[in-house]
Amino acid sequence: MRQLDRSLLNDSQRQALDAAQESPVTVLQVGEGNFLRGFFDWMIHRCREQGLFGGSIALTQPRPQGQAKIEKLAAQDGLYTLVTRGLESGEQVERKETVSVFSAVFDPYGDWQRLIALAESPSLRFVVSNTTEAGLVYKPEPLNEGEPIQSFPGKIAWLLYRRYAALGGAKASGLIFLPCELLERNGDELKRCVLQYCEQWSLPEAFKHWVLTSNRFLNSLVDRIVTGYPEDQAESWFAGWGYRDAMLNTAEPYHFWAIEAEPELDEELPLRRAGLNVQWVDDLGPYQLRKVRILNGAHTLMAPLALLHGFRIVRETMENPRFGRFVRDAVEQDIVPVVPLAAEELTAFAASVYERFLNPFIDHRLADIAMNSLSKFKARLLPTMSAYVDRGDDVPYRLVQAFAGLLRYCKVVREGDAFMGRTLAGAAYEVRDDAASLAAIAQAWSAEQPVEETAAALLALTDVWGKDLSAVTGLAKQVAASLSELEAGAVG
Repeated sequence: MRQLDRSLLNDSQRQALDAAQESPVTVLQVGEGNFLRGFFDWMIHRCREQGLFGGSIALTQPRPQGQAKIEKLAAQDGLYTLVTRGLESGEQVERKETVSVFSAVFDPYGDWQRLIALAESPSLRFVVSNTTEAGLVYKPEPLNEGEPIQSFPGKIAWLLYRRYAALGGAKASGLIFLPCELLERNGDELKRCVLQYCEQWSLPEAFKHWVLTSNRFLNSLVDRIVTGYPEDQAESWFAGWGYRDAMLNTAEPYHFWAIEAEPELDEELPLRRAGLNVQWVDDLGPYQLRKVRILNGAHTLMAPLALLHGFRIVRETMENPRFGRFVRDAVEQDIVPVVPLAAEELTAFAASVYERFLNPFIDHRLADIAMNSLSKFKARLLPTMSAYVDRGDDVPYRLVQAFAGLLRYCKVVREGDAFMGRTLAGAAYEVRDDAASLAAIAQAWSAEQPVEETAAALLALTDVWGKDLSAVTGLAKQVAASLSELEAGAVG
């Protein structure tokens, strides 16, 4: 069976590929992984389909070990198949697209001068990245002329310097950076790291001024589950399609991108005009809060409880009448009312979250979601509980149940390097979390005392929760009651 390349395209697809490869490079993409190919590249593909975007993308990888994917994509003439599948407005959808947006795909470690030449090109306008949170950091390294720079921010600092020198430091030659790393205020962090390299390498003050005044490092928030290569189904798909695709990718229908910039930027990067769920916003804060409190909060709310009851994945939890209703009611009646955003917008977002949780093509493991649940609880659910306490109200029953579920999930004993717990039915599981916190919780559980005293001891662990929760009037009593109900099998 043949591998996907230009020769397998139909006339319209071949014309689209030729047009992309003949277009000037306006975007440098640092990141060859599944996410950007199922998110940003797909968006540009949609823009080009509608005749809204006349540029193309040059793709490189941030680390030397990404060379294999770059070579596979280059061998396919920069083409790959994206299958989008899931639920939309309650209906199951599955769409197949051949994405063709790259005019250059190359390894910067093997062809450093090509990357330098690209940086010096007047047509370049945007830099998009996803190097993971670990890639968006400053790591001191020497600057050796002609040798590749390892770190992503270091590359950017040097590429900007070469651009500054080649184009005379013109204000209009500045670039717009769109980092997609899952790091709060990612644009600010990229700028900070770039300036650190400027200092380390003693680059000219005039250049640093140009970096600050002529370039834009935009903060952004991305949201889409991109599930990558479908190992279980790829071969049957290839048999039906009549070709193989080493870079096959899959994603859910839902997508959202909030970018902290003026809406007029959509004239240059026409994502909203293409009908995509992209928002140019003054402040990312409300969108980050919405995601953390509702989407992430619902995950943290359900995972320990569901695991204790023997569930394995998110979808089966949401499909269960009792647990599905519990999660929905907790979100709509307990979380949404204390998020300071428009209720109508929050309700619509919550509905999209349930649909994503029910995606029949994604097996999202609860054990993965439950990893580091203690810190997740502090960031995602504790602020919601505190909002009720601060206004003098009791913490809602379902939030207390979720908290009790977390405490019971972390009722562990140490076995070697692992912390092991048991479900309500007695099945063993491993808890992956901060060792010191788990040890403190285990010690509180180990005392032979009434459940009310155990609950108070657990809530008093200030090193775990960041505050003494046993001081919250009535909370220890509520938690104790929920712990007793859990052992009796009550949820919701």
